[in-house]
Amino acid sequence: MLIEDPNPLGGEMPEGVRFIGRPPGAEPSWRFPADAPTDQDLAACVACGLCLPHCPTYRVTGEESASPRGRIAAMRSVSDGLAEPDERFSGFMDLCLACRACEDVCPSHVPFGRMMERARVQVEPLRSWRARTLRWLGLGVVLPHRKALWVAAALQPIGKLVVPKRVRALTPRRSELFRRLPRLTEPQGEVRGTVAMLSGCVQDRWFRDVNRATIRVLARNGWSVTVPRSQECCGALAAHNGRLDTARTLAERNLRAFADADVILVNAAGCGAHLQDLGDLLGTEEAHAFGRKVRDVTAFLFDEGLSEGPAGDPGFGTVAYHDACHALRVQHVREQPRALLRTIPGIEVVDIEGGDVCCGAAGLYNVVEPEMSSELRRRKAEAVAATGASVVASANPGCTMQIAAGLKELGEPMPVLHPIQILDRAYGAEPPETAPAAPGTRTQMPSA
Repeated sequence: MLIEDPNPLGGEMPEGVRFIGRPPGAEPSWRFPADAPTDQDLAACVACGLCLPHCPTYRVTGEESASPRGRIAAMRSVSDGLAEPDERFSGFMDLCLACRACEDVCPSHVPFGRMMERARVQVEPLRSWRARTLRWLGLGVVLPHRKALWVAAALQPIGKLVVPKRVRALTPRRSELFRRLPRLTEPQGEVRGTVAMLSGCVQDRWFRDVNRATIRVLARNGWSVTVPRSQECCGALAAHNGRLDTARTLAERNLRAFADADVILVNAAGCGAHLQDLGDLLGTEEAHAFGRKVRDVTAFLFDEGLSEGPAGDPGFGTVAYHDACHALRVQHVREQPRALLRTIPGIEVVDIEGGDVCCGAAGLYNVVEPEMSSELRRRKAEAVAATGASVVASANPGCTMQIAAGLKELGEPMPVLHPIQILDRAYGAEPPETAPAAPGTRTQMPSA
């Protein structure tokens, strides 16, 4: 027989004191409950604080509200009905880089990236009409549609006359306007299999050379490369900025575009990390299966091995390697690209001091949070310059633009290249008399 305790646990606590959790009768204050951080995700954080020294914004400000723990506390307050997702809440969320360094060190495996994306959905209505319109144009119209993106690139010289100086400093030269990537590129030598490649939106329109270098390096190593024409922008920028509906639409289209692919290779860290997490975004087994097919191109080449190592001189001896956050923290890609670069004779790969700290690019962050972004860019550029390297290797377009702008501000002429571009240069610089490797052999990867 169950006897009701007249003094339940916590019943004798002082007035106003309660156990952590939603007060009796309270309701969450989320504007869009279906896309809000879940109670389960919020409960995963035990507020241990191990994430704090790894959070770039906390390291700069020293403020709890600028840390993952502080931001989760703000989310809990809204979830418990004790606060509203107001402008103050928006400020806490907007200052976050979503670099996910906190996830990498969290013993409780708190899915902070997913929570931040959902928290930002709640504050979108608070933004000014101008901000909402610009985000809609950029994230909902231009990036998802190739023709609109082409027009934006074609009008870039005119656009530079009206955008702020800090935005002009970040914008790279546009890539070729009137040529497309080949649908299919056949491999050289022994055929090892077929892979599909995500060409991307920003990557393909402003960094087409990286895509072409990726195709050449893969073909050189025996891989047939397909580039599906129906693919879309991956949707990472939309998801990171509170537009999950747009991100889901793009995800569904890419599931169809890559339906026949066994392996999907990505050469942009942010895109790869987002596509690997499509299962969380869509919540279907098909999306989870899709995410398991997505691989970073440098990790793929490292795992599969090079058919032949590059023997040429790419034109520089020392490479400073920059770890893009979503490669390092989400995909756990660190040693693989370094090992690939060390297969080039005479190349020395050096690390950057504080290399695991975000450079401040973070998608649109360097546009919408210029003060914090500029501080992080300055720190990163100074650390890169201190290496004395001939070139910087960066495997994410946002990082490449950010670091290039930072080095330019310092008056440093150091170029920023994708690691695949460096490999491609070494392959292209091979002397004609170099004999190809014997069939079936693989280049031994050096230790990183």
